[in-house]
Amino acid sequence: MKIMIRFVLLPALLIVALGMGYLWVVLNWNYSTGERAGWAQKLSNKGWVCKTWEGELSMVAMPGAMPEKFLFTVRDDAVADKINRAMGKRVALSYEQHIGIPTTCFGNTQYFVTAVQVVE
Repeated sequence: MKIMIRFVLLPALLIVALGMGYLWVVLNWNYSTGERAGWAQKLSNKGWVCKTWEGELSMVAMPGAMPEKFLFTVRDDAVADKINRAMGKRVALSYEQHIGIPTTCFGNTQYFVTAVQVVE
């Protein structure tokens, strides 16, 4: 029994603890923060098991230029509701970039929107 604990259970617990620690770090440490402005044109609640808010912001640098799409994830339902109410309007989205997230269960993109402001 002691051999099983020493060679099987302890390494398994160590692997689980390291995995949980890594996940905590990548979800709470920001690689970068910033703000993007454009028109909110899409926001949907996606996922088979893990539902996340996935959106699209259309950004135009100069009139007549091809718009660039900024794909983002929203984890807070209140922020998603604000974006839904501002759909089709020009908005400024504050975001945090988290790299190294191991699964799409936390979001399909690296960019997590934390706040939204309608720009008039």
